[in-house]
Amino acid sequence: MKPIFERRQTPADSRWALAGTTIFALLLAFVLAGLLFIPFGARPLQAFVSLFGEAFGSLRGLAQTLIQATPLILIAQATIVIWRGGLGYIGFEGCFLVGATAASWVALGNVSQGIGIALPAWAFWPVVLVVAFAAGALWAGLVGILRVRFGGNDVLISLMANYVAAFLVQYLVSGPMRAVGDLPQTPRLPLDTWLPPMFSAMRVHMGLVIALVCSLFVWALIRKTPLGYEIIVSGLNPKAARYGGINVMRRQMLAVFLGGGMAALAGLCAVLGVQHRLMDGLAGGVGFVGVVVALLARLNPLMVIPTAILYGGLEVGGNAMQRDSGLPTSVIFILESLVVLLILAGDILRYYRINWPKRVLEHRLDTAQEKKS
Repeated sequence: MKPIFERRQTPADSRWALAGTTIFALLLAFVLAGLLFIPFGARPLQAFVSLFGEAFGSLRGLAQTLIQATPLILIAQATIVIWRGGLGYIGFEGCFLVGATAASWVALGNVSQGIGIALPAWAFWPVVLVVAFAAGALWAGLVGILRVRFGGNDVLISLMANYVAAFLVQYLVSGPMRAVGDLPQTPRLPLDTWLPPMFSAMRVHMGLVIALVCSLFVWALIRKTPLGYEIIVSGLNPKAARYGGINVMRRQMLAVFLGGGMAALAGLCAVLGVQHRLMDGLAGGVGFVGVVVALLARLNPLMVIPTAILYGGLEVGGNAMQRDSGLPTSVIFILESLVVLLILAGDILRYYRINWPKRVLEHRLDTAQEKKS
């Protein structure tokens, strides 16, 4: 008897196969989510029109989508670099918060909560970018040293480091960096420290440019340079890499530093481009969503960009869909979860071929005829 799922001799890794499984998973996710809308009296088609219309149907909605996607792109690229190096680091939320804190400290200038000196514009942007990147790199580097040098559990240590960073920010905005008032937050950052807009008609800030530059850098590093090759080999098979003369420890630590720095730049974009002050609860789980975006993009640096924009559109359009259709918040979360689960589950089709009922029946008839003869 021929099975319904038959293992392929070689995985289907062509661009068309990957695109086909992703599109099929997206359509199936929306169909299943649409069925959940019906008991609430909402029309699925109308709800999805509200979702995509809000996220992509206007300059304002598109700008909000791109703003949502910017930190996701940076954290997803950080995930790719570190995971390609063989570490299971998931402390990007901590790097995000540390980068936001460092950027706020520099941006506050010579006030009591700041760095103590007001930098001129020509010096501020290089300094704030370097300081934020270095802060995230060092924060992630501490976990990297424990993993690479002493064999610690990088997944557990990096996860716990997220809580340390969250409590550190909570302490700073409630104490040394707190503004006058009742809310745990810093003073509003000076206007000349805000990330400037890319276009006059849209509110998209220059953080998107930082994210795109980092994406091109990661793509070139991974795909075009010997250094990127050595990072990948160090992650795939450290013993073989050492046998080939690669310093595995240095390559893995380099990956950790780069990834931590890029995740910290996501925090810089959030605090200088959107919130304009450091506050408790700034991250909101963005570090984990960025990891999901990297997984959905199958650790492909260029595919991260449309994936992050799609996920950002779901965040922006989901609120409009909930408002227009009267759907509960849980249904929006279910839609996002279905998209993630079905795209990841779609990888099964890369390794297994579906024998549709007609093919199975033809196989059975052929087998029966062979037995008779």
